Amino acid sequence: MNNNGCDPLALTTAVNTLAAAVASRLDDRDLALTAAILVQLGDTLATIAAQRARCAVPQPGK
Repeated sequence: MNNNGCDPLALTTAVNTLAAAVASRLDDRDLALTAAILVQLGDTLATIAAQRARCAVPQPGK
C-alpha cells in the first residue's frame, strides 16, 4: 500500500488474499458460517458508522 493507505487496488488484493487463505483452511460448513459472521460484522460496523455520521455535531473549522 502507499503511504496514506488509499490504494484501492492494494486493498482489494489484500482482502482477496486473506479470503483465499481463510477459505483454504476451512471446510464448507465452517466457511459458510465464517462468511455469515463477517457479513453481519460488516453490516453492523456500517450501521455504527452511519449513525455516528448522522449524529455528529459539526465542529467549527472542519
